[in-house]
Amino acid sequence: MKPPPRTWIGKFADSFRGLFRAIFNESSFAAHLPVAAAAVMLAAWLRVSLVEWCLIALAIGLVVMAEVFNTSIESLARAFDRYPDDRIGAALDHASGGVLVAVLTAIVVGLLILGPRLWALLPA
Repeated sequence: MKPPPRTWIGKFADSFRGLFRAIFNESSFAAHLPVAAAAVMLAAWLRVSLVEWCLIALAIGLVVMAEVFNTSIESLARAFDRYPDDRIGAALDHASGGVLVAVLTAIVVGLLILGPRLWALLPA
């Protein structure tokens, strides 16, 4: 028998549950979220432009998205085997590499936007 179609509310509930599970169960978020909050506070203090806000928000979103995807791949790997074979290990490494790319991209965006303003505040 075919299950009933999912409602939009059900789909959003699933999405938020997945996001909160990742945030509260994945230790990497303990590093990502405080850094994101610091970047937002620093951007507000330095009064960045609307376009710069958009770039900062995209960079933060990219890191969070990459970490959620990485967490989901790790969960799937654990569901199949506690001691993954080489292919699963490679998939986990690829996902982790994706997070690294996202983090490095966010760092570059942050340095390009916030760096010159911070540099200008240093005493001459």
